[in-house]
Amino acid sequence: MVCDRCKTVLKQELDKAGIKVLSIELGELIVMDETSVSQDVLKEIIESNGFEIIDDQNSILVENVKLFLIESVESLKGLQENLSVILSKELKTEYSIISKSFSASAGITIEKYLIRLKVEKAKELLQMDNMTFSEIAYSLDYSSGSHLAKQFKNSTGMSMTEYKKLQKWNRKTLDKIV
Repeated sequence: MVCDRCKTVLKQELDKAGIKVLSIELGELIVMDETSVSQDVLKEIIESNGFEIIDDQNSILVENVKLFLIESVESLKGLQENLSVILSKELKTEYSIISKSFSASAGITIEKYLIRLKVEKAKELLQMDNMTFSEIAYSLDYSSGSHLAKQFKNSTGMSMTEYKKLQKWNRKTLDKIV
């Protein structure tokens, strides 16, 4: 699950099926007494709503990286330390392992994934039309507006001004970036 709406939809579906949800967070679902719930029923509800069950350690690690980065970009709080240090602390794993697992699974580096997330967030902020380009860049932890503008153009093929003028915006949901 990558947003509050996703969590709400899944919780409603599980409630309808009589499954008591103890906790539902981004990337994690805990239900009351799993033994009384058919795993097939649980899997069907999850998958029919467009989600997937991840049960191998490598995939869990990769999803945790994605979730951490999504939450970081969505919160508009800049990273106070180097990304590799933060991820190592957060996931309690050496960065070299995190990086290799992520690249092998996602087919993209963590840094490029983060850029894609930031560009999608910039698109959202451009559509809202209540921040300047510099304010958007600063809120996404860029050192300058020109740095964001360059990455935006490299990623989308158009400038931020051109994108803002579009009538039909081409945005990706965060779970479809990779």
